Amino acid sequence: MKTMFGALISDALEMAKAATGSSDAKSIAKVVLTSDSYRITALNRAREAALAFHIPLVNHVLRVAQTAVMGIEIGKDVTLGRGVYFVHSLGVVIGGDARIGDRVRFYGNNTVGTAKDNGYPTIEDDVWIGAGARILGPVRIGARSRIGANAVVLQDVPPDSVAVGIPARIFPRKDQDEVPL
Repeated sequence: MKTMFGALISDALEMAKAATGSSDAKSIAKVVLTSDSYRITALNRAREAALAFHIPLVNHVLRVAQTAVMGIEIGKDVTLGRGVYFVHSLGVVIGGDARIGDRVRFYGNNTVGTAKDNGYPTIEDDVWIGAGARILGPVRIGARSRIGANAVVLQDVPPDSVAVGIPARIFPRKDQDEVPL
């Protein structure tokens, strides 16, 4: 239980930084009390605890509730990093054993999964995933990369890159000197 509460506190700090640029008490309280993203993450942390303690059906019930209420589907074997931020949660699907790093931002209606049951993506820290983007297969999205709206990523994306188009083409980021959130 200490691990779950520690993760929730860490999530609140990271989300406050992402949402407001500050981690003061007011920003943290705002995130905890008003952010759908925090509620999604809290439900997911509760699901992780239920799996860790082998409590039957709790993970399933919470997943169904998460999907029905928040409009997001997160598989039971997905690993979410600290402060993952769902700007718009509706239509986000993260499947299989995908690994999501710290402070990753989802802008809505995203799919992170597999196209051919050949593996799931790994998304490193501080990545932004634009609205409608799809990341499919055993690909790695490098830290601080940006995935454009409606892009379909089927290959690895190096750190500090931008991926746009269908299928996604990869370019170096021009704003690499910018400090990540």
